[in-house]
Amino acid sequence: MTNAARIYGNSLYDLVQEEGCVEPVAEQLQQIRTLFAENPEYVRLLGEPTIELERRRELMDEAFAGAEKYLLNFLKLLCDRNLLREYAGCCDQFMDRYRQDRGIAVARVTSAVPLGEAQLTALCDKLEKMSKKTVEMKTIIDPSVMGGIRVELDGKLLDGTVKGRLDGISRKLEEVSV
Repeated sequence: MTNAARIYGNSLYDLVQEEGCVEPVAEQLQQIRTLFAENPEYVRLLGEPTIELERRRELMDEAFAGAEKYLLNFLKLLCDRNLLREYAGCCDQFMDRYRQDRGIAVARVTSAVPLGEAQLTALCDKLEKMSKKTVEMKTIIDPSVMGGIRVELDGKLLDGTVKGRLDGISRKLEEVSV
């Protein structure tokens, strides 16, 4: 994440927190992020220097008429300063602050195969007890772990994968052999 994304994401968060509309902006921020990811040509259009700035602003007014005014003005500011490419980073910074203020931690759970709902629920409950935070889980399927799960939570790595255990055994063997 760039410094510009940090500054703009933090500034947006501070503004909407002060104005009392963090929840709707957080939701709309993510919706627009998805829209931009699915339509990269639209983002290029909004950054096209051959189109007058006022016309690009009008396009935003039309496309995001239902958005919170602070978010719409934020988008226009990024467009004015040719920083729309930083939008995803701004979203990340905004959501980091959002989660921090609400005691929410993100757990990245990697497994070789998809986990069942009961497994995910049990894991989430254990992680919440361990971290004393509400946990949002992001699951990643990676066949190279061979089995078990790896969890990254609050800067800690809990590796219960077959690959992790084999790597540990390999390191110990190398230490003994040397």
